[in-house]
Amino acid sequence: MKTKTLKKNKVNIVTLGCAKNLVDSEVLLTQLKGNSIDVTHESTNDNANIIVVNTCGFIDNAKQESVDTILQYADAKKEGLIDKLYVTGCLSQRYKDDLENEIPQVDAFFGTRELPALLKKFKADYKHELVGERITTTSSHFAYLKIAEGCDRPCSFCAIPLMRGKHVSRPMEELVLEAKHLAKNGVKELLIIAQDSTYYGLDIYKKRNLAELLDKLADVEGIEWIRLHYAYPTGFPLDVLDVMAKRDNICNYLDIPLQHGSSSMLSKMRRGTTREKTEQLLSTIREKVPGIAIRTTLIAGHPGETEEDFQEMLDFIKKSRFERLGIFNYSHEESTHSHTFEDDVPEEVKQDRANTVMEIQASISEEINQQKIGKTFKVLIDRKESGNFIGRTEYDSPEVDNEVIIDAEKHYLRIGDFVNVKIDSATEFDLYGTPE
Repeated sequence: MKTKTLKKNKVNIVTLGCAKNLVDSEVLLTQLKGNSIDVTHESTNDNANIIVVNTCGFIDNAKQESVDTILQYADAKKEGLIDKLYVTGCLSQRYKDDLENEIPQVDAFFGTRELPALLKKFKADYKHELVGERITTTSSHFAYLKIAEGCDRPCSFCAIPLMRGKHVSRPMEELVLEAKHLAKNGVKELLIIAQDSTYYGLDIYKKRNLAELLDKLADVEGIEWIRLHYAYPTGFPLDVLDVMAKRDNICNYLDIPLQHGSSSMLSKMRRGTTREKTEQLLSTIREKVPGIAIRTTLIAGHPGETEEDFQEMLDFIKKSRFERLGIFNYSHEESTHSHTFEDDVPEEVKQDRANTVMEIQASISEEINQQKIGKTFKVLIDRKESGNFIGRTEYDSPEVDNEVIIDAEKHYLRIGDFVNVKIDSATEFDLYGTPE
């Protein structure tokens, strides 16, 4: 009988889903290493005998990917290729009982806030002295900083509160300490994330305190860019814009998921706002921070979305001219308010609508990019691939936004450096330039 019990344990953490999940995996990695446990993140060596899968449960595609990954390692365990399989994260939080019944090969399932219990499986203690210290798995020059967990919003379509619980802000001192630690390790860009970043502070400081937090983070030596993600539009704290305009190292960039452009749909989605209020907010943002790049996310095919609603969303997009935009097809999630409605927009219609939105956005993006030709931008070099250096301007977040492409045969650059780049040409989603 094949066994690995004589070998020293080696753990591999596999992360699925969003950047917030990635931070959770990094915290687990840091805690295990702090307990002198041999651990890697997404190793391709296949030499780990214990696997931890950190799952996503956001929408159907993400859930299927998580289930497929668990099953892949469950089969590996059956074949004696691994000894232990643990599952954590959003899918595990939401469907623990079902998963235990369906995939008995998994040794234990853990929810999103059960890190100490997971550590006990490794006979490891949760080390409070490691709070604020985190081993990052991203490129060494940027890191995600999760400022809060959970969400108190009542959005009809969203299952995140079911998986992540109520909003809990992290203390400001702890976040500043973590930022200093990251900067000491070479991080130059902080990407601020939370389920709802603009709610920050209401629970522990009894007021929205994101502006003060950003101001303190901007004081951290070595941090050259701070980028704000996942700002909720309703009750948006306008003092954030004042800090953004005042501090040079806070990027003129805002990720603000708006979900729709029709007041009727925003009401069905329980977003607490209207198209008119949203347009006024966008106007205020652009007025207070001239030149800001606004990224938004929309949903195609929510229950009850008529052709008229969709046309109104298209009109909203054309009028708002977002610098960055993404769109999801609606996913019918159990135990959400939207699940009480019939999922009445056919999948092919959802996809057609999403495609139409992205065609319009590609046209807007190309027009905006063409205006950048001949101008010079500060660019952070992320990586080298296919004979090019790939970088980003302050208006672009990793993986989801535009990239700046520089010929590596003609120019030598260092990954993690800031370089002034003159833009020579542009397409819908990429800029091509020459270092100055």
